[in-house]
Parts: sequence; structure tokens; C-alpha cells
Amino acid sequence: MSSKNLLIIGYVWPEPKSSAAGSRMMELIALFNDQGYHITFASAAQLSEHMADLDDYNVDCTNIALNCSSFDIFVKELGPEIVIYDRFMMEEQFGWRVEQQCPTALTILDTEDLHTLRYARHDAYKNDREINQHDLNSDMAKREIAAIYRCDLTLMISKTEIELLTTQFKVPPQLLHHIPFMLDIDKLNEPRPEYSARIDFISIGNFRHAPNWDAVRYLKESIWPLIRKKLPKARLNVYGAYPPPKATQLHNEKQGFLVKGWCDDAHAEIKKARVLLAPLRFGAGIKGKLADAMINGTPNVTTSIGSESMHENLPWSGDINDDPEQFAEHAIALYQDNDRWLDYVNKGDDIIRTLYDKNSLSGALTNRVNDLIVNLQSHRLNNFTGSMLKHHHHKSTKYMSQWIEAKNKD
Repeated sequence: MSSKNLLIIGYVWPEPKSSAAGSRMMELIALFNDQGYHITFASAAQLSEHMADLDDYNVDCTNIALNCSSFDIFVKELGPEIVIYDRFMMEEQFGWRVEQQCPTALTILDTEDLHTLRYARHDAYKNDREINQHDLNSDMAKREIAAIYRCDLTLMISKTEIELLTTQFKVPPQLLHHIPFMLDIDKLNEPRPEYSARIDFISIGNFRHAPNWDAVRYLKESIWPLIRKKLPKARLNVYGAYPPPKATQLHNEKQGFLVKGWCDDAHAEIKKARVLLAPLRFGAGIKGKLADAMINGTPNVTTSIGSESMHENLPWSGDINDDPEQFAEHAIALYQDNDRWLDYVNKGDDIIRTLYDKNSLSGALTNRVNDLIVNLQSHRLNNFTGSMLKHHHHKSTKYMSQWIEAKNKD
């Protein structure tokens, strides 16, 4: 068997057409495929109708069970050189087993976004107040940051999250690696419809993701009526996977608020629209919908949360405002102004070329991984906190898992 085996333990099966997290996972798969790794994707999740066909990417798929020693046999036979945990919950569940069976495997945690920050912001939002220390120092933070320490490297999609971890929680920078979306910048050279050829507004996002569902409600209740008052013929096409009945009930032809749900080709729909609206009021990470908008030459109106960590010191590819009335005014003005619209398209192109070039980003991550493989022993010696957490967590998790397995056999 190849000495370059990579195991990805997935929280869910990747759905690149449903979520930014799914697209992100496929970017990582492509990167390690290019490096000659034989990739196995394993998950205890149920198969889904929108999951990627991993056979097309030469990825082996394996169903694994929680709290079951069958995983020990599987991972030992596979003998991966690298194990990637898709979100911290997978490290909690399987980390001790990997440590026991494959102690020399490089372990990488892909946070997708920092759950600690997303849930803290959500709690603050629900209580109508600013985020505070109590929100951040949650049980989830203790779990997620402990997993970061236990892994050899954690992939962070947002520099804001890195700053939070290193300053607020004192996580050593050498345990973290910034890797945003890895995009094909050649797509910027493909033909894109001009301002005059586009029509309508668009909103897009997986409805199972709480910030997206909140944004749709916010649009319906507070923002879209203001836009529609000034632009009575305008329409808003709302796309997203897994729309619940409470979302589809918002569909209203007379109001031009069109809940269309699942979209087989998000890029095609975004490319048709004149302006993308993303009024996100909480959340973390960076936003796939806004990256998709830029790559397709579609300016946006979003919030400070939406644009966070997406453009560094470069001018943004649209307007940013957290007030619903001003948000609506920006959307109306942008929709009607060809010159402003084109300026934002060009700014989006600059952002993509500068910050999201997959060639430079993948090269930096590959170098980091290869260096860690060579220097793994010294890297771990310099992470005493991680070793300590492994010792205590893995023993407690091991005995709990074995108890659950024995109980299930009764």
C-alpha cells in the first residue's frame, strides 16, 4: 500500500453545491490529490442526496461507526501518514483511537469556521447585546481549543479567528495555519455578463446554517420592503439547500420575494444577478457566497460580519452596512449605477487575485505539512499543553467509548 495515505474523518459527507464547508473540503481533497496522496474519506454520517461523488476524485469512501473498535482495525490497516479531522467533534471522537493505532501520523484539524466564535456571536445576538467574555469562554470553546492543542496543525480560514485564538486564548501561532478559499483565478478571465445583461437581486446560503436563515428572515422583514418600495419591479431570488417549510412560506410573487431553494449551479445563478445581498448578523469564518459573487463579477451589499477577514486592506467589492435602512439604500443605489457596479466588479477581481490564488495558497500549505512531517517529534515536544490534554482527554474518552460499546452489545 502507498506510503502516502491520507485519511479524512468527515463530520458530514462533502456537499460542495450546498455549502462553503463542502467546497472547502473539496479544495483540500484536490490539493492532496495533486501531491500524490491516496485519500480515504470516512464518516459516520448518513449519505446525502447532494454529496459529491468522491469516486470522480479517486477518493475511497468508508462508513465508520461511533464508539466502535472496528475503527481501530480500519485505521491501523490503512496506516495513514496524515489524518485530517473535519471539525473538532471528529477529533474528540476518534483522536484517541488514531493516537493509539497510528501514533506517528500527522494530525490536522480543519475548523471550517471557528465554532467558538460563531456560537458566541449567536448567543449575544439572541440576547440583543454585544459579545462578551462569558460568551467566548463557553464549554464549546474549551472543547474546540483543546482539540486545536491536541492536533499537530489546525487550518484556519479567517485571520480574525487566528487573532482571537492567539491573543484571547494564547494558542501558539505554530499550531495554526491560515488557509482561506483556494480559488482558480483563471476563472476571472472567463466571459461574464455585463451590467445591462443582468437583472434581479440574489441571496444564497444553506438554510441549515443559522446565520443564513436569519439573513433570509432579516431580508424579508426589514430590508426587502425598503428596496421594493424604491424599485417596485425588482425581484429577489433566494437560493439555498434544505429550505424548511417556514422558509418556503416566505415566498411571495407579488412582493418579488422568490424562495427558490436548491440550486444545482450557484455560479450560473449568481452570474445572472446584478447584486448579491448578504445581510449576515452573526457568524464566523469567511463567506463562500461572497467569494462566489466576486469570482462571477457580481457586486454585493453585506454587513461587517459578512465581509470580515475577506479583503484585508483592499477596497471591498461592494457596500458594507449594518443598519437595515442604509443597507437597503446601498442596494438600491448599486442596482441603478453602472459605473459604481463596474468599479466594485474590478475591486472584487483584485481581492480574488491577491488573496485567494489557489496556486500560492496550496504551495504554502504543502510546504508547511511537509516540514511538519519531517520535524514532527520536535514539534510535539514544543507543545506540552497538547500532550497534557491528549493524556487526560484520550484516557477519559477511551474509557467512555469502551463503556458505550460494551453497553451497546448487551
